[in-house]
Amino acid sequence: MSTTTNEYHSPRFVSRLTSKTMALITTGGFDLRLHHLTRSRDKADLPFAGQFRIIDFALSNCVNSGIRRIGLLPQYQAYSLIRHVQQSWPFLRGEFDEFIEFLPIQNDDQDNRALSTAQAISQNLAMLGRRNPDQVLVLAGDHIYKMDYGPLLAFHAEHDADLTIACIELANRDTAGHDLIGIDDDRRVLSLTRNPLQPQATPDNSHRSLVSMSAYVFNTSFLIRQLVGGGDVEQASWADAAGLVPARLAEHRVFAYPFHEIQGRHAYWRTIDNVDAYWRANLELVEMSPELNLYDRDWPIWTYHEQLSPARFVIDQPDCRGTAFNSMVADGCILSGATVRQSLLFSNVRVEQYSFIEDSVVLPNARIGQNCRIKRALIDANVRLPDNSIVGEDLELDAQRFHLTPDGVVLVTADMLERPGDADR
Repeated sequence: MSTTTNEYHSPRFVSRLTSKTMALITTGGFDLRLHHLTRSRDKADLPFAGQFRIIDFALSNCVNSGIRRIGLLPQYQAYSLIRHVQQSWPFLRGEFDEFIEFLPIQNDDQDNRALSTAQAISQNLAMLGRRNPDQVLVLAGDHIYKMDYGPLLAFHAEHDADLTIACIELANRDTAGHDLIGIDDDRRVLSLTRNPLQPQATPDNSHRSLVSMSAYVFNTSFLIRQLVGGGDVEQASWADAAGLVPARLAEHRVFAYPFHEIQGRHAYWRTIDNVDAYWRANLELVEMSPELNLYDRDWPIWTYHEQLSPARFVIDQPDCRGTAFNSMVADGCILSGATVRQSLLFSNVRVEQYSFIEDSVVLPNARIGQNCRIKRALIDANVRLPDNSIVGEDLELDAQRFHLTPDGVVLVTADMLERPGDADR
């Protein structure tokens, strides 16, 4: 490679580059692979890590990087997401041209399918003209990672790029569903392949491939040309921003930013594209040394916290003791003579006497009755699980009542309890 990564490695790179950049964040919309989890909420609005929403990571990355002009492109049932953002991010100052705005999108599709990123941005070109940023950072609001966008913008400027795509190396077995990137020795993008059948190994390692992180820096004039007919986009119907990448790459200066080289062993990135991935990403956080550091004061993840009392662990009898092992338990939770192992409980969860939870994620405001046994499960928000319920032990029975994932995780929602046998309709 002709450019060393050390040139862009900096604890914080806030500059004119970041202040003259506007971020546009898509919110993910409804995803059939997440089943009931996104029936009534946008994908980016999903709870994560006990007290956050997934959108908080993209927004925190922007604000921490010095990018404080942010447009959100909602794609599905956005009321809860709008309310969360209004509560979590009121500190930006309009008099300093700082804002987080939900941008209007007109969808005439009778099937109510989400607009593509290209279509959504096209409807807001007049806004871009008024804001007049030098660069536009297009992000996916349903990805979880921590990135200083300052070095990304510096890389973009140093390479005199029209478009820069942030990328990360993944093991070939983990590349399904991702856009794979082929580059030359100068990190110039030669190809971008949408969800190929076969992985595309990197030159240095046949077992790893270079994957787009769905974070794109466009020169504003270049982005507008792509959208108003002067570009050569062939796949504008794609739901994500890959549809904005020009088809004839050789005619443009398109480069790949190597996030995995900049961050080294701290290059954490997760996409939540199915129930198993959501369950797994949450439970990774209860490990002894999780890859995602939520206790990093130098790069905080901002959010709105409801004012709740500290978690309580009550009853201390030999056969009925409120305890949690290798777990995360959020504020407002009460473990009343219940045992929790290797699990994550979101805020305001109550677990009653003699119940046992293991390898499970329980979303906010759920209630677990007495004498319940729950293993390898995902309990949705506001679920009221009756006394003596057993989840995760008889998977054949669970598949009749709830949703069973390919990895054997049981998803339980309030709708499923109300309509047994209707889990996958």
